[in-house]
Amino acid sequence: MGQGLVGAIHGFRETEKSRWSEASRAILQRVQAAAFGPGQTLLSSVHVLDLEARGYIKPHVDSIKFCGATIAGLSLLSPSVMRLVHTQDPGEWLELLLEPGSLYILRGSARYDFSHEILRDEESFFGERRIPRGRRISVICRSLPEGMGPGESGQPPPAC
Repeated sequence: MGQGLVGAIHGFRETEKSRWSEASRAILQRVQAAAFGPGQTLLSSVHVLDLEARGYIKPHVDSIKFCGATIAGLSLLSPSVMRLVHTQDPGEWLELLLEPGSLYILRGSARYDFSHEILRDEESFFGERRIPRGRRISVICRSLPEGMGPGESGQPPPAC
């Protein structure tokens, strides 16, 4: 397991995947239907991020060079807490409890104006409730960046 996104991700493995089983493809189609508008073009490959139990993701805003207006992640295996903090007003923040099987969608202000992070195990609380972390897999679909055509292969960095 390694470090990525210029040190923002700790304790992870990842891959980009474009071929899926029929059952997985059906699930991805449901994710895409829920998260993306009819005019949005998706990146051709899906990012799969495998975060070990002690792994975490530091606060970051995904680069507009590699990710478009919408990012959607399907959370698997372990619950985790995602924290969003406004980049201009750090007093404005919220936390999301990502249960296994849940889908988060970042678009609009949540996508551009807030950093997001996955809390490390020792900080993993939702309100007063302790959320023990285990291995977490997220399957992340992203829309194409502005100005990039469907045939272009702008390869996003890890966790974009």
